Amino acid sequence: MVIRFYSVQLNLKNSTYVAVEWTGKRSCVSSVSAPALCVLRYRKFMIRNILFWGFFPFVMLQAIRLRKNAPRVSGATGPKVGTVGSGKPYELIAIGDSIISGVGASTLANALVGQIAKKLSEYLGCKINWAALGSIGARSNKVLKNLVPMLDDTIADFIVLSVGVNDATALASVSTWTRNLDSILRTLHHQSPNAIIAVAGIPPLRGFPLLPQPLRMLFGIRGETFDTACGRVVSRHPAAIHVPLDFEPYPEMFSPDGFHPSEEGYQEFGEMMARHIVDRFKKNGLENA
Repeated sequence: MVIRFYSVQLNLKNSTYVAVEWTGKRSCVSSVSAPALCVLRYRKFMIRNILFWGFFPFVMLQAIRLRKNAPRVSGATGPKVGTVGSGKPYELIAIGDSIISGVGASTLANALVGQIAKKLSEYLGCKINWAALGSIGARSNKVLKNLVPMLDDTIADFIVLSVGVNDATALASVSTWTRNLDSILRTLHHQSPNAIIAVAGIPPLRGFPLLPQPLRMLFGIRGETFDTACGRVVSRHPAAIHVPLDFEPYPEMFSPDGFHPSEEGYQEFGEMMARHIVDRFKKNGLENA
């Protein structure tokens, strides 16, 4: 039996892709067109789905027991709005699930929205007025139907969206998740046409302490599937950016519940999001100059 691994790299000169194939004894390099790359990605996507649904029945009891015994959490305390820095004012809105509610942090100022606001103020030398609109356990349908309408006519310069983990763990279909995400992005862009919308990727569930093995491994696969789908949806929205949550899931990154970030985790998470937002902001400034 020969096991093949593929690595794909973009050749900027001719817009083709180079696929490197390892068979264990030798490697083979060949050019791959963009359509062929889509086929490779689709195959990888399908393999992940097959692996998850093929093995999930064997861990279903483990999943039911975990859901029953999982600790009940509450959001961060303190005001849901705030201001950081000085100078030209910009409006930041964070909307979504328990990450936006600040579960695992003492206050929202120490949670994701506060950390992003702090970093944006530092990087841009400006004043950030921030607001958080989160709901613990919210899936994409709730964010779309219940939270987004609460923004009313609020106009933002930066929008942070966190949604998807609850869809993945609640076994929502990828197609339903992507439809809802697409609708959320369309609505947010309609409400704030000039805003940069930063969509947080699905974190590496394979390292979440709360999830026991082998359930952890399977949800790690499912999280990667959802994150790939997220990136694909976001790529269709010019005003939006997908921020992959590429970090090593060390224990100190998690709060005591083993599922949500600690304040240290929020600090790294916030800096990651802020850097991507600033990169797009500067790019937009150059393009609009």
